[in-house]
Amino acid sequence: MRLFGCSHDQKGARAPKALSVVVPAYNSAAVIEQTVRRVAERLAGHDVEIIVVENGSTDGTVDICTRLTADWAPGPVTLTVLRSEKGMGNALRAGAEASRGAHVLLTADDLPFGFDDLDGAEKFADDHDGRLPEVLIGSKAHPDSQVRRGALRGTLTWGFAALRRVVLGMRTGDPQGTVLMDGDLIRGLVPDLVEPGFLFTTELVYLAERAGLVPVEVPVRLSADHDSHETRISRADVLAMGVGLFRLRARHRDGGRLAWSGSAPRG
Repeated sequence: MRLFGCSHDQKGARAPKALSVVVPAYNSAAVIEQTVRRVAERLAGHDVEIIVVENGSTDGTVDICTRLTADWAPGPVTLTVLRSEKGMGNALRAGAEASRGAHVLLTADDLPFGFDDLDGAEKFADDHDGRLPEVLIGSKAHPDSQVRRGALRGTLTWGFAALRRVVLGMRTGDPQGTVLMDGDLIRGLVPDLVEPGFLFTTELVYLAERAGLVPVEVPVRLSADHDSHETRISRADVLAMGVGLFRLRARHRDGGRLAWSGSAPRG
C-alpha cells in the first residue's frame, strides 16, 4: 500500500514509523491471529507497527499473542503486544500512547470493515496531492456504507446518534467507527482521554472537533464474518453510553481546546 510507504513528521523529518495499527484484544482467541496476519500481509514491506493491546481476556488470547511475538520475523512490519486494564477504551488509549506512527489507525480485533478504511484513506490522498486529513473515520453513517442492521439495533443506533448530537453537538456521523488520525494529534489528545469502554473513540473525536477539526468520513462495508457474530454491545451498554455522554460533556466543558497547527487538509 503506497499511502504509508514513507514516514515523515509534520516538519519533514523521518518518523519512527509511517503507521501504527492499534488492535484491542479481549477474549479474541478466535480472531486475533488471523487479524494480525491480515494486517501484516496488507501492509507488507512498509514501515508499520502493529500494536495489540490485550485487556483482561479469560480465554487463550494471551497465549496466542505471546506465541505471535515470539515467532514474529524481523522486518519493516513490527508487532508489539501490550496489556491494559479491561475495557476497549483502556486498550485503545494504551496503544495510542505507545504508538510511534506518523498516523495511527484504531481498529477492532476482527477488522469489521476489512480494509475499507485504508482504501478510503488512499482514495482521499489521491484526490488531495497525497495528503491525509487529520482525522479520517471508517463510518457506518456514510450514505454509501453497506451495513446491515436489525430493527432493534438500527433504532438504538439512531437514538444514540441523535442523543450524541443533542448532548455534545457533534457533527461527526459515526465517531465509533475505525479512526485513522495524525499521530502527533492523537498522542497530544491521549492525556485528556479517560473513557474506559465503548465511548473512547467518541471522546477522542469530540476533542478533535473541539480543536476545530472536521473529520472526514469514508464509506465501509461490514464484513460477512463480523455481521454473522452477535453484537458485543448490550442494551445496558447503550444505556450506559447514553449516560456517559452527559459525563463526557461535563468533563470537558471547561477544558481548553488543543492548539493544533498540523498541515494536513481538513476535509
